[in-house]
Amino acid sequence: MQRIALPLNNLAVSRREHSYKEILVSVLSGDLNFQSGESGHLSHKVHSFPAKFPPQLPRKFIRELTNAGDVVLDPMQGSGTTLLEALLEGRQAIGFDIDPLALLLSKVKLTAYDTPTLSHLGTEVVERARKQLQDTDNLEKQLAARYNPKTRVFIDYWFAKETQLELIALLIAIEEIATEETQDFFKLAFSSVIITKTGGVSLALDLAHTRPHRAKVVVTKDGRFIVGEDVPDKADRKIKILTKILRSPIEEFDRRVKQNLRGVLENATYFLPPKLASGNSQSLQLENNSVDLIVSSPPYASNAIDYMRAHKFSLVWLGYSIENLMQKRKTYIGGEGVSCTELIDLPAHSKNVVERIHSKNRSKGLSLHRYYSEMFFVLKEMHRVLKLEKAAIVVVGNSILAGEDVGVPDCLAEIGKAVGFEVPRIGVRQLDRNKRMLPAGMDINKASQIQQRMHEEHIIGFYKTEF
Repeated sequence: MQRIALPLNNLAVSRREHSYKEILVSVLSGDLNFQSGESGHLSHKVHSFPAKFPPQLPRKFIRELTNAGDVVLDPMQGSGTTLLEALLEGRQAIGFDIDPLALLLSKVKLTAYDTPTLSHLGTEVVERARKQLQDTDNLEKQLAARYNPKTRVFIDYWFAKETQLELIALLIAIEEIATEETQDFFKLAFSSVIITKTGGVSLALDLAHTRPHRAKVVVTKDGRFIVGEDVPDKADRKIKILTKILRSPIEEFDRRVKQNLRGVLENATYFLPPKLASGNSQSLQLENNSVDLIVSSPPYASNAIDYMRAHKFSLVWLGYSIENLMQKRKTYIGGEGVSCTELIDLPAHSKNVVERIHSKNRSKGLSLHRYYSEMFFVLKEMHRVLKLEKAAIVVVGNSILAGEDVGVPDCLAEIGKAVGFEVPRIGVRQLDRNKRMLPAGMDINKASQIQQRMHEEHIIGFYKTEF
């Protein structure tokens, strides 16, 4: 385990020779790819999460643009990468999100645990879960009592019966742990055996895909077929690809707990305690001019990465009904429906882009209008809470809708200017597809719309010059 001391005040040193704005432009002009560095240190690898940026990215801006003790905000915290890096650098980390799994993940990543205690409890949870398996009647009753009919239909479709029994046995064992904070650590490990880049214990082949597919053939380690039939040696390659070996949730959980224990933070009294909350980035519960730096990555436009499609696979087990999760999904930025969103009159260039897409595909045009409208209010809130002459770093991917590049970086820059920001520079970084959980294959296919927008990101530097 590693203990982190408070760093030097890098910004104070840098500003002896350069203005804050010059430092901002310099960082945005540099190499932002970070493809050679290690991105899995400490608790960054405790759970898969779609399209998260490498920790080196927020760390670079935090070190160059803030001092120890400054407030760093991520209003769409996702996997908590910015928040953990802020904490490690001795900054005050503040984060908001509306996704239940994002909140759980960030909370666990930023908690300083006593690892020997966790290790002992992990062994106990596995032993109790295996003991629970001896009473399948009780486990069946628990399944019936905990999950409503629609949620149970989802569970029955995506999880084999023997998998369901092991998962509910694990949950019962986890819930016997006394403290909520410690339960959360094991609930996240539980979730991580379901939601993975490849594999996992569900019948889904790949939960990184924007639309998960159910395996055509599922076989246990001892050769029993749960779904489908034996695959001949000369079978179609596609059938073999759609075949999955069923894994034991208890065995996977045991392995994952041990892996996660190697990354959790140690107890340390000198950390500034992080502040995490469920909250809407369009209406932040923060005071005006109270934040020193914002580093955030909003969702892709038009729901290109549908977080809830994957997250619901574990959230249903943790007590969220399918109906509740689908309602929550409608409130996510970049969603498809527009009934719950105020569509604003956009600035000229952004308005022209939306109208062009709308003329080709009405639903995609409306979705894009929703995205830019929501981002108007997000950027307006960023401007309100940010201190004067400070920066908001927004990492965005582009989108192809109705066959056209919708120019997300330029449109968001224009919208940012409309709410009062300057945009001194937009940086570009190439994505390392070996380290990113993305809803597209590794082979580059230029005809694929989703792949056209997932090989690079833009980093927009918003600079506040007026209240």
